[in-house]
Amino acid sequence: MPETPRSEACDVLVVGGGPAGLAAATTLRARGVERVVVVEREVVAGGVPRHCAHPGFGLRDRHRAWSGPTYARHLVEEALSAGIDLRTSTMVTDWADGTGVPAAWTTSPIGRVRIDPLAVVLATGARERPRTARMIPGDRPDGVYTTGQLQNLVHLHGRSVGSRAVVVGSAPVAWSAVLTLREAGCRTVLMVTDADRVDVPSVAAAAAQVLLRVPVARSAEVVRIDGRDRVQSVRLRHRATGRVASVPCDTVVLTGDWTPESELARRLGLDLADGTPGPVVDAALRTSHAGVFAAGNLLHPVDTADVAALDGAHVASAVAGWLAREEVASPGVRVRPGRAFAWVAPGLLRPGAGPAARGRLLAWPTQYVRSPHVRIEQDGRLVAERALPWPAAPGRVFRLPWSMVEACDLAGGDIVVGLREA
Repeated sequence: MPETPRSEACDVLVVGGGPAGLAAATTLRARGVERVVVVEREVVAGGVPRHCAHPGFGLRDRHRAWSGPTYARHLVEEALSAGIDLRTSTMVTDWADGTGVPAAWTTSPIGRVRIDPLAVVLATGARERPRTARMIPGDRPDGVYTTGQLQNLVHLHGRSVGSRAVVVGSAPVAWSAVLTLREAGCRTVLMVTDADRVDVPSVAAAAAQVLLRVPVARSAEVVRIDGRDRVQSVRLRHRATGRVASVPCDTVVLTGDWTPESELARRLGLDLADGTPGPVVDAALRTSHAGVFAAGNLLHPVDTADVAALDGAHVASAVAGWLAREEVASPGVRVRPGRAFAWVAPGLLRPGAGPAARGRLLAWPTQYVRSPHVRIEQDGRLVAERALPWPAAPGRVFRLPWSMVEACDLAGGDIVVGLREA
């Protein structure tokens, strides 16, 4: 006879053992929540920072400039010291039928376990789209990676990847890929971006651009990858002229183009945000399902690890409040992206939710705007506008003061956040 799956209960189930999930769990324990279970599908918890060897992690939440592995190790050690039940190599495969807060079916090397929580925090993060999702034609040779795959191979497994690389993308993650390639003994012969300009907002990325002297092909795209067993070249098309050129290489790294790991959110039937398949949340990070919360890059793909961790710390307050009162939130008013934004988060304004984490509304620009002028509109009228001193650029999150939406009518229509050149 087949073994009967084990069933157990907890106060809070956190799905995802990256910065957002670990910070949420640790903060919940600090607030007196007793039974906190974190499930992480990888063998080791810590999320993406585990294989990002460059410095700069923890600036906002720890006021340190640790390497990614050091940052991840501190998060894991703090979670374990707090008494969190951290289960690695464990996946939530489905939600159990029923009413109220959903129970989760988990699968791990010890078997199948049903976990019945009083609250759920989804912190499953985001990933880069692979070649198939980007629909790049050509041959199917070895040597094509996303940044995450590259860093995993080099930093966690000590593998070599080739000698000549083309990196697709120009956001900070692309320069992280360049540094990883250099550590693996692979020279980046070209960086390709469809943008008209390369915006380098971080100190590490700026140093990489200056010191590594990587040539950049702007307003260009990869239209084909050639090679039999191994990549031999890529073909580029320059948008302005239509000219196609072949670049010899044996490695291609596809960076950016992030998408949330939202399968569990969709299986749960959560309302989804505009412009991204992640769940829509209010400023307290409550989803459309009572007792279910979300945090980190599942909501804003993709921001820095320390911002994701601060999201996790922020959500703990609302989760603790739910455990104490189990109040069902009102429907709220949707906050939607307007001109020059692909998405905004949080995407819901609800009474009593308070300000968003760090007092910021996050948005993803679709174009470079040197002197951005933000407009908040509702029901066809201007609610707020402000010129902001920092530029908006594709490939990195744009931060707006939360106070700009506080004057909106919670009984009104959709709120639209747009951008133009000041």
